[in-house]
Amino acid sequence: MKRSLTVQIPAFIATRVVINSMIRMVYPFLLIFGRGLGVDLRALSIGVTLRSVSGIFGPFLASVADTRGRKTGMLFGVCLFTVGVSLMVIWPTYLAFLATLVLSMVGNLVFVPSMQAYLGDRVPYQRRGFVLAITEFGWSLSFIIGVPILGLAIARHGWQAPFPLLAGLGVTVMVVLAVLLPKDQPVTVDHPGVWSNIRMVLTFAPALAGIGLGIAISSSNELVNFIFGAWLEEAFQVKIAALAAASIVIGLSELGGETLVSALTDWLGKRRAVSIGLALNSLAVLALPWLGRSLNGAMVGLFFLYLTFEFAIVSSIPLMTEVMPGARATMMAVFTASNALGRGLGDMLAPYLYRLGWAPGAAPSILGTVLFAAGLNLLGYLALRRIKTAQNSPSFSV
Repeated sequence: MKRSLTVQIPAFIATRVVINSMIRMVYPFLLIFGRGLGVDLRALSIGVTLRSVSGIFGPFLASVADTRGRKTGMLFGVCLFTVGVSLMVIWPTYLAFLATLVLSMVGNLVFVPSMQAYLGDRVPYQRRGFVLAITEFGWSLSFIIGVPILGLAIARHGWQAPFPLLAGLGVTVMVVLAVLLPKDQPVTVDHPGVWSNIRMVLTFAPALAGIGLGIAISSSNELVNFIFGAWLEEAFQVKIAALAAASIVIGLSELGGETLVSALTDWLGKRRAVSIGLALNSLAVLALPWLGRSLNGAMVGLFFLYLTFEFAIVSSIPLMTEVMPGARATMMAVFTASNALGRGLGDMLAPYLYRLGWAPGAAPSILGTVLFAAGLNLLGYLALRRIKTAQNSPSFSV
């Protein structure tokens, strides 16, 4: 690996920990923020919904990494994030909170595809799974390290404490990236416009198959992600501490999945790794009703569910970087947006599927949820078979 990348990749991980800590802290501390802002849960749900919907703007803004260079795209993403969290420092109101949620998400949806495109340009396809999987550690570590630190700040200094801390960290990582990253040139000389890049992606069959893959597997995972807390509480009458333990289990399983990708995906082959991940995830989700007869079994089932999902979704990232090398950042932004869309669809379907087949007072059943989730994985596999990658992979070494 080139010496420059050995320094840049830890900086990418640190940047993702900072941004993802803001994104992931919202759920556990939502009611605390609501009390501080003087709004109810319904008002807060509007903000979370707006944050999800903002994913549709990612491809338009992240296309700057194709038209203006990867460095510009990454710095732009971190800048959006920093401006967003800074709003809560200077104007701690409900409207500022809404803007913070949206800008932090959009900043993430600009930074991540730009970073993935940067690495896609520099890392040979044969080694890309290893490198991109390492950068995904920023997602799981934000839940294992970042969110607890922000929670401690809230406990000691009040509900506004995370925002100046995150703003300072945002400025810090922006300066570090500005120094570490070389100036690069746009890669889309023949199609320099944002709309041209997006149109190329949305009219290219393998790219559309990749979008279908992202929607299917993200929807499948979100069906369980949405209801697992309610399922554990209603089935086993667990308390907050047990739900927190479940969150830690999920964070550790995500880290395990990313580690497996770094070790196995390049060796197995990206397409085969995604296929294996989808198959194992389907088995894990179908086993949930059986394992869920006890709390410990449910925890084991959730661990393997998130482990196999993370293996599948992270293995798909290096695969997608080679679908459209000429508009790589835009392709990755659209793929990331497809994951957000899949999560949104899963959120809409999950409450109905969860209540399907059992009445109040009866033991909760997640059979309808897991069957539908397995069916979505099958659709994801069919989409995977339609994905084709370019043959002109970078030949220089890292």
